[in-house]
Amino acid sequence: MALRFKNSYSRQVEEFKPIDEGKVRMYTCGPTVYLFAHIGNFRTFIFEDLLRRYLKYKGYQVTQVMNITDIDDKIIRDSQKESKALKEFTEPYTKAFFEDINVLGIERVEHYPHATAYIKQMVEIVKKLVDNGLAYEVDGNYYFKISAFKDYGKLAHLDMEGLKPGARVASDEYDKESVSDFALWKAWDEKDGNIFWETDIGKGRPGWHLECSAMSMEILGEHFDIHTGGVDNMFPHHENEIAQSEGATGQKFVNYWLHSEYLIVEGKKMSKSLGNYYTLRDVLDKGYSGKAVRYALMATHYRQQLNFTFQGLDAAGNALERYNDFIANLKDFAGGESDGNASEIIEKAKSEFENALDDDLNISAALAAVFDLIRDINRLKAEDKLSAEERDSALETIARFDTVLNFRTESGGSLDEQVEALIEERNQARASKDFATSDKIRDQLLEMGIILEDTPQGVRWKKKV
Repeated sequence: MALRFKNSYSRQVEEFKPIDEGKVRMYTCGPTVYLFAHIGNFRTFIFEDLLRRYLKYKGYQVTQVMNITDIDDKIIRDSQKESKALKEFTEPYTKAFFEDINVLGIERVEHYPHATAYIKQMVEIVKKLVDNGLAYEVDGNYYFKISAFKDYGKLAHLDMEGLKPGARVASDEYDKESVSDFALWKAWDEKDGNIFWETDIGKGRPGWHLECSAMSMEILGEHFDIHTGGVDNMFPHHENEIAQSEGATGQKFVNYWLHSEYLIVEGKKMSKSLGNYYTLRDVLDKGYSGKAVRYALMATHYRQQLNFTFQGLDAAGNALERYNDFIANLKDFAGGESDGNASEIIEKAKSEFENALDDDLNISAALAAVFDLIRDINRLKAEDKLSAEERDSALETIARFDTVLNFRTESGGSLDEQVEALIEERNQARASKDFATSDKIRDQLLEMGIILEDTPQGVRWKKKV
């Protein structure tokens, strides 16, 4: 089955055909580093990680760009409040972002450009737009003239006749009803403090929308395969990206637009006023693991609204425990007499997993295939009808799936001295049949996030998911 995506631009499910055979060039809107990223942001980043990993699973060579927005209205506002230089203000949040994606098992992409490093490219786009009659200057500010771009509104499917374009808006973000000429370049004023660049088009700084066009086209070229982001970016941000990019180059900007839906929390819109606004760090502080958060944010199809609940996080932890126990227990299985069914089970799981993800990343069906494999192989193992060769094939299959899912957690390996000492103390208590002490130590280790399993091969530990 061919890989297919729901293209936001056409609103049709389309077969994926890269511009260059075997290669994919992809741009994803990254964090705005003025605070810690929240779980809604990470829902989108994990969808993009699933997309990236599955493209690689399919054999594509992926070149992905995720920008770091280190200059926009909010950053200027907050850095000025704290009387900090731009870099001093943004660096801690940039560092935190990379720490967070490591915790979530999000694979690093090839390029993380910072907007402030691409001012020259942004200025060149503005100059081209002016030359092409699509931009104009007012008091040192440069605006995109949307009435001169006939395809404006096609991504967000706006009814342009029912709206009244023509007004100018300087803010980076605005409502859909305010279809206005948007700022490409903002002349310096006092509220910007010492944040400005001296350029061919004057003293000032870029508008947010211009930044992504400059970075994506500089690294990926003027025409590339995939652009992703949250559905909240569709308008005005992505709509404006298309207008200014195509207006400057005269060619198609992106072939496939993919957008993830909103995340809500316990059935309500996430907001600080409701007390349900969570950064990743807030969730980890409640005792949940990065892998559990990853599972919970990935397991709902990216185009469906995700209701984030702590009950759902508990369920994610249970599913991960089953997944990782299967791998660990299968590794310990010596093998029995084959009844010939394992190969069929494994091939069926591969087919269903790939068919599901080929279908616009249908993760629910893909996970169903994974857990059907676990159930059926466990049954054969329990009946001693799984050969050593079939065991290895099942392990290879789950390892291949895990290159996409990245749900595998540590089992065995090194522990700190305190934990090792407690495990040895428990072993001695069991040998002395002091089961009260043994149970007490097991509970103590569980509180420390270490689960012990007594197997015929001896005690085995794993980290709590």
